[in-house]
Amino acid sequence: MLSIAKYSFGMGDRFAHQARAQLRACILAAEQGAQISPVWNKSNREHTIVGSEPPSVRAAAEAAIRELGWKAPFHIDADHINLTNVDRFVATSDFFTIDVASAIGKPADPAHVDAFVTAHPELFGSIEITGISSPFQTSRDEVRRIAGKYLLAVQEAGKIYRHIAQAKGAGNFITEVSMDETDAPQTPPELLIILAALADEKIPVQTIAPKFTGRFNKGVDYAGNIEQFEKEFNEDLAVIAHAVKRYGLPANLKLSVHSGSDKFSIYAPIRRALQRTGAGLHIKTAGTTWLEEVIGLAEAGGEGLALAKEIYAQALDHLEELSAPYATVIDIRRDHLPTADQVRNWTSEQYVSALRHDPKNPSFNADLRQLLHVGFKIAAKKGDTYLKALRQFEPTVSENVTLNLYDRHLKPLFVGL
Repeated sequence: MLSIAKYSFGMGDRFAHQARAQLRACILAAEQGAQISPVWNKSNREHTIVGSEPPSVRAAAEAAIRELGWKAPFHIDADHINLTNVDRFVATSDFFTIDVASAIGKPADPAHVDAFVTAHPELFGSIEITGISSPFQTSRDEVRRIAGKYLLAVQEAGKIYRHIAQAKGAGNFITEVSMDETDAPQTPPELLIILAALADEKIPVQTIAPKFTGRFNKGVDYAGNIEQFEKEFNEDLAVIAHAVKRYGLPANLKLSVHSGSDKFSIYAPIRRALQRTGAGLHIKTAGTTWLEEVIGLAEAGGEGLALAKEIYAQALDHLEELSAPYATVIDIRRDHLPTADQVRNWTSEQYVSALRHDPKNPSFNADLRQLLHVGFKIAAKKGDTYLKALRQFEPTVSENVTLNLYDRHLKPLFVGL
């Protein structure tokens, strides 16, 4: 079976121009002893907005691999796919994020729920899990309730997995199951029941993305109780280790954190947990690279800065339209956004200070950053004008992309583990 490495890092590249810069960050980490598999991810929605096709992701990645001489594994993630769109990814992806969050809470066939409960008497009573301080108690009725909430979603994951396996051959791809884009975090008993159901579906899941407490807004730091996150993260690691042994799931099954990028405040708790347990991790960022492109353009000054200002002005004009698809993962306060006229009068330094994710900088504006995070549609509409600017100002742009991924993400998470 194609297996994911212990540590892997998912990174988006909206316009397929930064694969080399992204890979350089992984090379810097490798030079410090941290072996991290790059996973280039791009969703169907992002392809639709940009007007690209899935093969473009692999083409960009393989060009970077050849140019920089990368010899370690890498993967191409069909991000957040379902049965309606997976076929366009099958030929060029070897990592599939099966997103079944929309099916959570929809009623499963009562007979299927009854069969699951009957097949798993070990799930009710007092359950002790190594790494969790106190046993948790579950009744038969509680297991039935949880199964009723999640079983249909797991069955949908099974349909999608088997569809991919029929096309690519079982064992030729990595399976991730995503349940993070839902209203409530999964408790340890819920995660255990989900994993038992995934095993019943015979899905060789290698990473699972649950929902955690708190807000994972796009492009900005975690908003929530850090201690609660750390508790949940450690309990999830314990539940996964237990389920691997109990249900015969792949030994390398690991947590996947769909961060939306830049959740710096949870990196220390994650690192502590990895050091303590020896567990693996897949962490997926989204548009942080696109934002570094805009920062690079602004930092270059002249035409680059003018284009960055124009992108902001148009994003502001289309705030509601851009925000709607991401309503659950952004919190933009309109009254905290500068006007287009104010931004037009900014220097390069002012623009960069507002956008670059440095909370210690008093000029940093998290609302502006979130707006531009979802504003890549504006750049996409500019077509060759935007892509030409990326090429024209490539040295400045790529330097920002590399240092952002290495200094702010890979180094604090993985270097020195």
